[in-house]
Amino acid sequence: MAIITLNNNSISNITSLPTGVGGKVLQVVNATYNTETTSSTNTFVDTGLTASITPSSTSNKILITVVVAGVGKDSSNTYLTIKLLRGSTDLIRLDEGAGYTADSGSNRIGAVSGTYLDSPSTTSATTYKCQFKSNQNSASVLVNDESSVSTMTLMEIEA
Repeated sequence: MAIITLNNNSISNITSLPTGVGGKVLQVVNATYNTETTSSTNTFVDTGLTASITPSSTSNKILITVVVAGVGKDSSNTYLTIKLLRGSTDLIRLDEGAGYTADSGSNRIGAVSGTYLDSPSTTSATTYKCQFKSNQNSASVLVNDESSVSTMTLMEIEA
């Protein structure tokens, strides 16, 4: 594929990006997890979905795409909060009110998803994971209901 540019009314073909232009995907890591996980605490617990990548440069970025499937609540007037972490560092809350219905009935909402561009500034193996919690301390919430498949894709993007 050629990139065509127009400069001063002159057209030229370039077969690669000029030096210093980033954006190239260097590696892709994909993980799946499908074990139903429940929690009745308002303390964050692991969903089981995790993936690791080793960036080749400290200036490169990691593009993370997450789909946590089979999300819902079993009882009480509660809802889930789901977040994405790099190691033990919170990156983003994917949802703050998943499954909320304002009543005590069970509710399955399908999936919670998100995309985040991270700058880990390392060439060491870097682990990303999702955690969730019930916002009532005694009400049951869950992910991967009936073995629904959650996915996480990590892409190293050249700076």
